[in-house]
Amino acid sequence: MSEPTARREPTAPGGPTAPRATYTHGHHESVLRSHAWRTVENSAAYLVPHLRPGLSLLDVGCGPGTITVDLAERLAPGRVVGVDAAAGIVAQAAELAAERGVENVEFVTADLYELPFDDDTVDVVHAHQVLQHVADPVGALREMRRVARPGGVVAVREVDYHGTVWAPESPGLDRWMEVYQQVHRGNGGEPDAGRRLKGWALEAGLEAVVSTASSWCFASDEERTWWGDSWAARATESAFHGDAIAKGVATDAELHAIADAWRAWRDAPDGWLLMPHGEIVARA
Repeated sequence: MSEPTARREPTAPGGPTAPRATYTHGHHESVLRSHAWRTVENSAAYLVPHLRPGLSLLDVGCGPGTITVDLAERLAPGRVVGVDAAAGIVAQAAELAAERGVENVEFVTADLYELPFDDDTVDVVHAHQVLQHVADPVGALREMRRVARPGGVVAVREVDYHGTVWAPESPGLDRWMEVYQQVHRGNGGEPDAGRRLKGWALEAGLEAVVSTASSWCFASDEERTWWGDSWAARATESAFHGDAIAKGVATDAELHAIADAWRAWRDAPDGWLLMPHGEIVARA
């Protein structure tokens, strides 16, 4: 078993030439509420067959740590480290681990282009909903490959926004998709990362790439309320709102109309929404 060793010191965050991107969602409460819903079961089930107690794991872009802590419980006594660029979110993740009494996990503030870990030291390197938000996903995958031990696993799951489907039909949600695509790409990311993930992995030099897919589905009254309210708030209160206006993609009135469309979908008895995800498991 290898241990992730925090020894490698980057010369500068992201290196001198690493391309930058702006995180489209920001850290509004509506966004963090969505992130905190994620677990191994609903967001990393494809990885479970590759896990066993004693393995070490690095969770890149760990956010509030819900998936990371779940993974640590499965891998104990193996060491798990979660890294994220936002120090406040790293602190929140550490609090979650303490609340759940999980002691084989730690959280570190770091840049995914310059992970502060030695080469060839981690059994599993994992990222969930990260590469869609970076300007150089292939470079990020190469960095993940660097810290994975020879024969180790690199596992990534990314949404494909254009593949999202919903019922009933909604011109307001059609407009949401148009605005979201433009804002996300305007921030330097790729909202349809799921369909590109396999190609990125091959370009990064990963081997034995196994590509699969899974989805999130929101259909029950409870699920629609949770997801619809989350996106209604994002449309009018989060960084997405300000970005859309600043980029000239949508007006404040349009964004409020999008929020109304999300609430109408939430309240529709036949409301249903599916978000597809691409997944890869590869070898370093």
